Amino acid sequence: MSSVSNWAARLGAVAAAAFVGGPLLAHLQVLSALHGFVLFGVGGLLSLVTTIVGLVGAFRGGFSAARAGLVTGLVLTAVFILSAARSGNVPRINDITTDVSNPPKFVHAQTLEANRSRDMSYPGESFAQQQQAGYPNLAPLRLAAPPDDVFKRIETVARQHHDWQLTRVDPSTRTLEGIATTFLFRFQDDFVVEVRSEESGSVVQMRSKSRDGKGDVGANAARIEALFAELR
Repeated sequence: MSSVSNWAARLGAVAAAAFVGGPLLAHLQVLSALHGFVLFGVGGLLSLVTTIVGLVGAFRGGFSAARAGLVTGLVLTAVFILSAARSGNVPRINDITTDVSNPPKFVHAQTLEANRSRDMSYPGESFAQQQQAGYPNLAPLRLAAPPDDVFKRIETVARQHHDWQLTRVDPSTRTLEGIATTFLFRFQDDFVVEVRSEESGSVVQMRSKSRDGKGDVGANAARIEALFAELR
């Protein structure tokens, strides 16, 4: 096996270890969610390098010599590009709300240790414009039932989510707050839901905000849409 093919095989092994190890170690909470995600990204970039080195090795020493590194690089690169393509279709923001004019406010979330140094206020017009361009169909949920009944229903549904932890339930203001933990990397996002009264019944407003990163690859909007789908 040529030296280039050797390098392709070695790089492929390192890329695979980082690519798989990042999510796995984050899921097992050996690494933080952000560090696990960074390691995953490093694995993706190394897979690109592995593919290039593998192609050079195949050209110089034949496909059989470079096969291990080249196949590993191609497979990991394909998965990495597909993952990146998904995140490229959504705006690079991490605070999503169904009411950009009067977004629900975090009250209890600001007192949590993880949020003590963070500004939990809504970022404003810049985020609003990007959200409306990226998620034009995201809107409040209007229901014909009385607000108190809707709030009880939301609390029931929220408690059925094993990846959600409710931190504040306030029937007097029909507001609840909680923490959602993503499955793979164990990222934690704060969310707040409000039920507001209107003539035809109730309107449900929700806001979901990531703790890590500048973007959320669509996770916060998907969380809001999933809850509203359950309530319908």
